[in-house]
Amino acid sequence: MNSSISQRVLSGMRPTGQLHLGHLHGVLNNWIKLQHEYQCYFFVADWHALTTEYDNTCVIAQSVWDMLIDWLAVGINPGEANLFIQSRVPEHAELQLLLSMSTPLSWLERIPTYKDQQQKLQNKDLSTYGFLGYPLLQSADILIYKAGQVPVGEDQVAHVEFTRELARRFNHLYGREPDFEEKVREAIRKMGKKSAKLYKSLRKRYQEQGDEEVLTTAQVLIEDQQNINLGDKKRLLGYLEGQARTILPEPEALLTQTAKMPGLDGQKMSKSYHNTITLRESPEIVEKKIRTMPTDPARVRRTDPGEPEKCPVWAFHQIYSDDEKQTWVQNGCRNASIGCIDCKQPVIDSILAELAPIQERANTYIEEPESVRAILAEGCEQARTAARETLEEVRQVMGLMYR
Repeated sequence: MNSSISQRVLSGMRPTGQLHLGHLHGVLNNWIKLQHEYQCYFFVADWHALTTEYDNTCVIAQSVWDMLIDWLAVGINPGEANLFIQSRVPEHAELQLLLSMSTPLSWLERIPTYKDQQQKLQNKDLSTYGFLGYPLLQSADILIYKAGQVPVGEDQVAHVEFTRELARRFNHLYGREPDFEEKVREAIRKMGKKSAKLYKSLRKRYQEQGDEEVLTTAQVLIEDQQNINLGDKKRLLGYLEGQARTILPEPEALLTQTAKMPGLDGQKMSKSYHNTITLRESPEIVEKKIRTMPTDPARVRRTDPGEPEKCPVWAFHQIYSDDEKQTWVQNGCRNASIGCIDCKQPVIDSILAELAPIQERANTYIEEPESVRAILAEGCEQARTAARETLEEVRQVMGLMYR
């Protein structure tokens, strides 16, 4: 895979309500790290939100701006990462349409989350074309930027594998130019005698011995060539690996280690469970929510001993408290030397300390909406530039360039 492409990361979030601590610890903290290591494209997935909120679109528009402000407030840097709104880059939709022409229906129906979501959201009519096709739109989101890495949890790996299958199928159908080998020979000639001889030698060694180090050396050799264009480089890469030209590279799942943020009731923090603390929650509300959290049912009175593992508050300590504080909780709960209010106070203090700088930065962006719009406009234009390049190549190999 082209080294610059393999360094691209694509990820998005659906704008369906205020962001909360679950988003911060489950996604955004990871994005903050990735933006310094990769060329990142982070997008607001408003079309994806429509697949389940098509009858409640008023929540989407406001959530888009709130979410962008929260991204900036937590430390997503538009100088490091590209931020944009999905629907402002219509190339996503065109690629989805073009991919749909060759995507077997059975591939969409077997996506694990398709039936899972229908079961979880039985109050919504999800027997729609848009909902069936949302995995294909996800794939178009990834492939339009030729993203090499997609940060996902274990439950989303199937979506990345589906995208890989789509790319493989597309390349098989459209990556075979009638004059492919003739163009490859011409590209080799342009390399010059020395580089051409080395390329042929490396190709032979790789195809006969399967040496991955040889493959890497050959890829670097191709990338360093100044006399050949991008199309020829892709042909040489395809010929090197014994394949046709790769139009849509297959992405890799970038498995991420994320903190599992509990909700106030011990379940996963989720808007649908009404157990969240939002990133812009006032200190008074945060304190009230933590103080009224359920605890170990065995601790009816202050003097009753408890078991931290049976208390939702303990899960918060595992995220926010150091070893010394956790030991204090374990011992104090079991021997009843501390009460539940005592136990909750360090959690309250830690959450308020975490949210204070985020809320301060958020207020700055709220007061300067034009700066947010400017960041977004630049991000959308940069995203469209990258997307157009891919789509032009896709149209060309599909025979849709009319000149």
